This record gives sequence, C-alpha cells and structure tokens, in this order.
Amino acid sequence: MSCAPNVTRVTSDGADWLASAGTYPRSTLALWEEHPDAPVVLACGTAFDVVSVPAIFGRRMLDRLWDDGPGSGPVAVFRGRVLMFAAPGTAQRLPSLLAWEEWGSHRTEAVPPLLCHGTGDAVTVPAPAGGDSPGAARWLVAPDTRHPWLPGPEVVLWAAVRAARTAVRISIFPPADQDAKVYDVSRRR
Repeated sequence: MSCAPNVTRVTSDGADWLASAGTYPRSTLALWEEHPDAPVVLACGTAFDVVSVPAIFGRRMLDRLWDDGPGSGPVAVFRGRVLMFAAPGTAQRLPSLLAWEEWGSHRTEAVPPLLCHGTGDAVTVPAPAGGDSPGAARWLVAPDTRHPWLPGPEVVLWAAVRAARTAVRISIFPPADQDAKVYDVSRRR
C-alpha cells in the first residue's frame, strides 16, 4: 500500500515554482489564472528535469519510492507515461548510471527504457487544476511548495532497479523440467 500524498491540484506556491521554469513566468501564471485547466509546455534543466517512464513501471517506481524510500517530488501522467520531476542535472547523469547497471540490455517489459528530459528539452505540464478528461495530463503528486524536494539520479536509479526486481522474479534455481518423470516414493517398503 503506497503512502504517497494525496495532492492532485497545484497550490499557488507550486504554480510559482512550475512557472519559474518558463521563459516568461508571469505570463504563465496569468494564463493559469485565466485558464486553470490549461496545460503548458515548460523547459527542463533549470527548475527541474523529468524522467518519463511507461505508466505501469512508473507506478512500480512510485510504490518503491513511497513504501521503501524517501518519497518523490511532483509526478504527472501524460499519454500513458509517468513524468517524474527530478533535480536539475538528473537527465545528464542518469543515462550513464543506467548504462553502468546494464539497463535495457534485457529487452523485456519489466525493464523499459527511461526517457530523460533535461537542458534543451521541454515537457507538457498538466494544468494546475488537473485534467479531468480521459487521457488528459494530470497530477499524481502535484507541486505544493516553491521549493519541492526533487530526487536526484541516484534515487531515480534506486527506484527503477527495485521496480524491475519486483516485476521480474529472479530465482537462483533453474526452471523445473516439464518432461521430467516423477515417481511416487511415499509407499516405499
């Protein structure tokens, strides 16, 4: 059972933090005042980086972060992917950590590619009021302070590795031979 906070709407402090990532923060805030249901595209790399993962795997990562780890920063869902907001610089460092872990060398659904968005990239940020229509960008954990805690690359890696381990049961025993002959030895004399 996950202990994630139930913050699905952005507070005014959280909106200030998000808008700080834009070129014109005041314009972004004015847009949200007039249209609180409008998603916007914001640049990554200054206020935050974003790690994008498939929805089911992202949920497993969040469960690991909230059940066994330090929690998460803001988290959104958009077009079947979980967008985990991370500390600036995460997008630059995480790929080398994943390569070191040989991430992705096992092409399975349990070990999906993690997309890192940092300096020079932009992401669609859900509206402060959240999205109500199916498929709309929405917040799972909305920003609620001017300085939210953001996980760094090591924390994201930790969550990804643990989520993959829970998805793939690893056994030191070889799989049972389905054609093996089994004898009942319970009636031995």
